[in-house]
Amino acid sequence: MHPREPDHPPSGDYCDLTDAQIMRKAAAGNLDAFDVLVRRHQGAVFNVAAKMLGDISTAEDITQQVFIRIYRNAGTYQPSAKFTTWIFTIVRNLVFNECARRKRRRGWFSMDAPLLGEGAESEEYPDERAANAGAQTAQRELEAEVEKALAALPENQRLAIVMLRDENASYEQVAQVLGVSLSSVKSLVFRARETLRQKLSKYLSATSHGQEG
Repeated sequence: MHPREPDHPPSGDYCDLTDAQIMRKAAAGNLDAFDVLVRRHQGAVFNVAAKMLGDISTAEDITQQVFIRIYRNAGTYQPSAKFTTWIFTIVRNLVFNECARRKRRRGWFSMDAPLLGEGAESEEYPDERAANAGAQTAQRELEAEVEKALAALPENQRLAIVMLRDENASYEQVAQVLGVSLSSVKSLVFRARETLRQKLSKYLSATSHGQEG
């Protein structure tokens, strides 16, 4: 369940305002202004939560919790950093709490479980040539392996990669969200990419050879 959807699209006047300006209106109880924030940012919040947790249902719950917290704390928000940095810091806290809860309950989730985007339906391509179907299958397998390798990274490394890769965040913004130095973020990302490269080496090599052929 996502945060409350407005009964009608918000006024274009709100869409011209910055996030900080809208937060001031939301702090005064303006729900239309708050709806603009939800529309602007819920996609990114959901994507990060889903990539971090590999679970759509939990990601939806996290997304709702994020915007509930934003609304409740609108009056205390100070625009000392980018609004998205504040949002992703809330996401980090909720996601890391969920990761810790999972570890306590079952020692982290099974890598045999379906990952985000995997599984629910088996697609067939009866009208496609075998070579094309094989290429599509290989691509799906690679994407699944990427997500599996990403899910195995430590939470800090995984969040850094997800923010950089999927949300076009800067290293500086990632450092602020994680509460670490810029050099620490660069070190985290370097280690994460090395780990991913090693785990995916056989798939990357096969892809490279296929392109050469």
